[in-house]
Amino acid sequence: MLQYVLAGLALGAIYAIASASLVVTYVSSGVFNFAFGAMAFAVARFYYFLHTENGWPIVAAAAVSLGIFAPLLGALLYGLLFRHLRLRPPLIKVVATIGVSVALPPAVDLIFGKLANTTAPGLAPVPLKVFHPFGATMTMDQVVNYLGLAVVLVAGVAVLRFTDAGLKIRALVDSAALSGLSGVNASRVSLGVWAATTTLAGLAGILVAPTAGLSTDGMTYLMAAAFAAVIAARLTSLPIAVLAALAMGVVTTVSQRYLDPESALSAQIVPSIPFGFMLLFLLYYALRGRAGDGPAGGALDRAIRVEDVGAGGAAPRPGLRSPSTAAAVAALVVVAALPLVLDEYWAGLAVTGLALSLVLLSYTLVTGEGGMIWLCQITFAGLGALVSAELATSYGWPPLVAVVVGALPVVVLGVAIGLLTIRLGDLYVALVTLTFGLLVQTLVFTRDRFDNYGQGVPMPRPGFAEDNRVFAYLTLGAFIVLALLLINFRRSTGGLAMSAVRWSEDGSRTVGLSIVRTKLLVSAIATYIAAVGGGFLAMDSQAALLDSYGVFGGLVWLAVLVTIGSRSPAAALVASLSFHLLPGVFHTYLPISWAEVPVLLFGFGAIMVAKDPDGILAMHARQLRGVLDRRARGPAVAAAPGPAGGLAGTPEPSPESEPTGGERV
Repeated sequence: MLQYVLAGLALGAIYAIASASLVVTYVSSGVFNFAFGAMAFAVARFYYFLHTENGWPIVAAAAVSLGIFAPLLGALLYGLLFRHLRLRPPLIKVVATIGVSVALPPAVDLIFGKLANTTAPGLAPVPLKVFHPFGATMTMDQVVNYLGLAVVLVAGVAVLRFTDAGLKIRALVDSAALSGLSGVNASRVSLGVWAATTTLAGLAGILVAPTAGLSTDGMTYLMAAAFAAVIAARLTSLPIAVLAALAMGVVTTVSQRYLDPESALSAQIVPSIPFGFMLLFLLYYALRGRAGDGPAGGALDRAIRVEDVGAGGAAPRPGLRSPSTAAAVAALVVVAALPLVLDEYWAGLAVTGLALSLVLLSYTLVTGEGGMIWLCQITFAGLGALVSAELATSYGWPPLVAVVVGALPVVVLGVAIGLLTIRLGDLYVALVTLTFGLLVQTLVFTRDRFDNYGQGVPMPRPGFAEDNRVFAYLTLGAFIVLALLLINFRRSTGGLAMSAVRWSEDGSRTVGLSIVRTKLLVSAIATYIAAVGGGFLAMDSQAALLDSYGVFGGLVWLAVLVTIGSRSPAAALVASLSFHLLPGVFHTYLPISWAEVPVLLFGFGAIMVAKDPDGILAMHARQLRGVLDRRARGPAVAAAPGPAGGLAGTPEPSPESEPTGGERV
């Protein structure tokens, strides 16, 4: 038992370092860092580059990686992005940090090269020394983990409690505005905080690499597991986060003593333990009604905050004859022509993009219109694909009927999550949906019966749509139907209620709107659309391939959609086609080393949401509308007679500028 406890404490030490970084960045900047895993991967990859690929000694490689590279990376990201996010709405913060998590790993791979073998050393010399305290076995890697956590805790407490820098950090946590009035340079302090927490992320990444592997998957799992400890601490308590992380590590390893290592169920339960912790804490907070997002700054910070129209709020919608509507119709015409003009390879990519557009419509409704930060739409799509494939294959249902009916059971889960998250703050909603997706991915999607050795559950296409071109038009027709449903819902009474709730829940209550009913309605419709989209994706690939519905893949989908525009059905169509056609262009016409560039571009686009929350499509629509307005005004202004026969545009004197006698000067 002691051996399992020691191993659990070593694992918990890594979780504790990660959770400490997340807590410090959140309480000091108001940003919950969904890019933590990507930052950990970047620093660990640089350490591997120095130590393994160039033969640097461990101490020198660690000193340069953690003492120079990590702080510079944190300072760069702070200067480019994080400093602009403190008072932004939660949706903008989440999407912008997701953009970093999407863009940073491919950027690192482009610079240092993609690793074929992700096995990586940590900070302990190889071969590892083995110790036997009280008859248990303990490796040098575990000792280094203990020492790393001890150094972080001692140094952190010393800095925060006994130095001027710590005093400034604590003042910044309370209120950046009041800190500035006291002569504290808030930007400089925040820069130091992000540099330090990026160093902690890098340390956690280096320490976890020997067991989880030096890969984005391993680092994102570390990040997701650390979320559980942060939630236990209600995002703000550093001691509770560390204790919860250590307890979680011990439970994870001790449970392996009582599980059959040869059992497939054991392989699913053990990785799910951190997410089980997270779900329990979230359920507790939801039932107690105590999980609202903490304010970013004090009352003075919020009082001087300048709101952006469109930064999470509702932008003015164009009329029926607006350029954006014309552009949407033009986009549909172009897309309808694609299956006719493209060859088989490109037409296949376009068909897959059309199927994905159905799922992205669910993001458009729940996040773009409803303002709810749901990160599990890809999970609903996977469940819709699984249920419809089972109905079509095992029970002989017609494929289209299986897709339409098979989405209904998934709606029950969406409504349940809607009920669970109604009393939670925006950030907790994001974490609940992320946790749900990770649990389903680990416990359901990896089951041998559904995985079928990587072949998935067979899902035939309708007999009349086996050809790619016919199936493309079937999918485009489904997209048009669902898009019209979304547009009509937006204009309905329920849609107006949704818009009101998005702007202000308190104000909506004062006019008698039901917050619960409105959010549940949006949850149900969005879940159904996502499940139907998953069924069409399964028909496209002719199998429900559940390994393609990973939660972190859904974050990439969200990043792509937000890049184009999160509130427009046309943007969902453009985003889905771009997601599949752009990588095809790079694979076909550019060197293989550039294969990661499309993902990098999608992530960078999501980062830009901090500057323009409406996305690329809305930005160009505004520009086009401005050009047309100027052209429409130009001839009229030039032809119109000015006052007293003067030129157009000459201002007529106001009554106040005239002499009292009535005679003009």
